Amino acid sequence: MFDFGLDAELELIARTSAEFASAELAPHLREAEAARAVAAAVAKRFGETGLAGLELAEAHGGAGQGALARALVNEELGAADPGAALALDPLGPALYAVREAGGEEAVRAHLAPLLDAEGARAVLVCEADAALSEAGGRVLGSVPWVPADRIDLLVILGVERVLLVRDGIERTPLRGAGLRAAGASELRLDGARVVAHLEDAAAAARALARARLYLGTLLLGVLREAAEFSRRYALQRVAFGRPIAHHQALAFLIADMRAAVDGARLLLHEAAWHADQGLAFETLAAAAFAETIEASTFVGPNGIQILGGHGFMQDYPVEKHAREARALGLLLGGVDLAREQAGRALVAKPPPVMLSTGERG
Repeated sequence: MFDFGLDAELELIARTSAEFASAELAPHLREAEAARAVAAAVAKRFGETGLAGLELAEAHGGAGQGALARALVNEELGAADPGAALALDPLGPALYAVREAGGEEAVRAHLAPLLDAEGARAVLVCEADAALSEAGGRVLGSVPWVPADRIDLLVILGVERVLLVRDGIERTPLRGAGLRAAGASELRLDGARVVAHLEDAAAAARALARARLYLGTLLLGVLREAAEFSRRYALQRVAFGRPIAHHQALAFLIADMRAAVDGARLLLHEAAWHADQGLAFETLAAAAFAETIEASTFVGPNGIQILGGHGFMQDYPVEKHAREARALGLLLGGVDLAREQAGRALVAKPPPVMLSTGERG
């Protein structure tokens, strides 16, 4: 017998995340957007859940969980407010670059101190999203947008290296379209000193893959809530004597939106499972990230379309869903880089060809 259910520990993690998101994040999403931050009381309660150190090793006071646990948590938090989810996580995907390239000793030296500083954040920047150069232990260039108003450690992820920068970061606040609860800034580095230079192409690839799973599962939560809210609205809105969800065109659209969300979830969970099992997962993560972004271009606009004019009003959350989805899909090189890397890997090592019955000997 096959059991596709979660084990008891993962069930508890998912349930705790869902309860926190519905009680603490969703009711205050507009306030968090306006403040560009999560309320201190909410951040305190999040810390009490134990989710803040979900993937940290137990030696650093964390829970020692893996990528699948993170996927479950991020989907629930993303469904409520992905910007708040980023603001609540002091290390975010920066953890992966430091740990993959430098090991637990690098985590202890560079990231663990941030856990004791209230409001501190490590921010990951992919070189594909920036115009940066490094020479002589100094970094020059700019990053047009990061979802953060505070940066205690900037982690720059390249194709073959990871650079850590603490000082010399000039930050200009931006209004930002999506992920507003996390903040928004433009960065300029004018000879910022590199405090650690970690050279490892394989580690950089794994770190990028894990970061894609992190952002992809936040995006999944956004899409799930966009599809579900528009479905509920369509069941309540009456036109021509019946709910608009009962008209064939919208019924088909709602079904397609749900299928897009479920398909993205399966791909993300498959890649996360491979990561937890110590199997190759970089190509799976790239493909899952690309597919989730593609799903967002279908679910987000159609969520607004189902609501009609109401979809553009802040009285309803679907306009926020569309903004958040677009912002998440632009990070880590976006869909183009993910698709290119997944495609190259599949061309280099294509999947096995299934023979038809007549060809089997």
